[in-house]
Amino acid sequence: MHVTFSIAGTTFLVFCVFAIAAAGYLLGRVTIQGVSLGTAGVFVAALLFGCFCYGSLSEQLTVAGATFVTDGLKIVENLGLMFFVTAVGFIAGPGFVHNFKQNFKSYVCLGLVITLFGGVACVLCILIGRSFTGLSHAEFTAILVGLLAGALTSTPAFSAAKATVATAELESLVSVGYGIAYLFGVVGVVLFVQLIPKLTHADLDRERDRLTQVSQNAARRTGRVCLDEFGLMPLALAIVCGIVVGSCKVGNFSLTTTGGCLLAGLVFGHFGRIGPVNLMPRDTTLKAMRELGLVLFLIGAGVAGGSRFAEFFHPIYFVYGILMTALPMVVGYLFAKHVLKLSLLNNLGSITGGMTSTPALGTLISVAKTEQVAAAYAATYPIALLSVVVISQVIILVLS
Repeated sequence: MHVTFSIAGTTFLVFCVFAIAAAGYLLGRVTIQGVSLGTAGVFVAALLFGCFCYGSLSEQLTVAGATFVTDGLKIVENLGLMFFVTAVGFIAGPGFVHNFKQNFKSYVCLGLVITLFGGVACVLCILIGRSFTGLSHAEFTAILVGLLAGALTSTPAFSAAKATVATAELESLVSVGYGIAYLFGVVGVVLFVQLIPKLTHADLDRERDRLTQVSQNAARRTGRVCLDEFGLMPLALAIVCGIVVGSCKVGNFSLTTTGGCLLAGLVFGHFGRIGPVNLMPRDTTLKAMRELGLVLFLIGAGVAGGSRFAEFFHPIYFVYGILMTALPMVVGYLFAKHVLKLSLLNNLGSITGGMTSTPALGTLISVAKTEQVAAAYAATYPIALLSVVVISQVIILVLS
């Protein structure tokens, strides 16, 4: 009997997605001195797959061509992002308003400090490095602003920078910078939120209690009538609302799908019901959607970024990216600790929001063993989202 093995079309793409997920989880379990990549291991696996296997994936899908691969990965990335941020919004919603009112000035200040120092690092790298390259000022600035967007893992800043530059060639250079810096932008913050509790010898049980006291006045309100057993209908409705909200533009600015779905999840989670109708999915549903969404997002972003990583990689750009991630993150942590006097978990939750780092929030939830850190992420995220978009555009307009 002759047995053949053949996988083609969309099935092969799905096969690759779940193979990356399996390998990434194994990689994430590797622990060195108590520190591991966790779910971010999926991103590293996806990046490696993109570097070495993206061409094979494109060749396998010969019927639809490489465009299908690109579009398919983008769908995987966007679907995952919507699942993740909407679930985070639902989880953070019940305690969000109380926490935000109590720490409003702190969240605004911290979001601005983080993005401001990221911008300062970018400007310094441009001023110091552009005379040592063979690129024009506009080309070098395009790459460096792409590095800034990648270092802060900010897709909106990346999109805004591409829209601001003058030519398609400069747009491609923004993409190059984004892809190079995105790796450390993800992994650096993931490691940071694990290392800080260890380096400060933090009592996480005590820190969880402090965080609970902030949110103890927020009760989850649910209705008597459930629309479905697991709460998938309200989750889907929140995603639909989030897409609509994120698509609305004021000038060139929009919340994007990420911000829209996060906002929709927060609103649904805060109110919890409409009359007798329950709008809250089960906790187990939200946790599953949060994890599944994070994995899909990391795979879509990682494979696409890895496909061009080796082609355009240069060590100095990677160094610049590390600086643009590390400086705002460290300054933000110290500012929140010594000036704003935020508790450790509130501090780290705000850092993940200020760095717009979706994977780091997933890691912090695992480290802290409480979903309540998501409220600090959700409060700081919109400030960082808006300010990094503005800073990226200003740098291009002034320094190109």
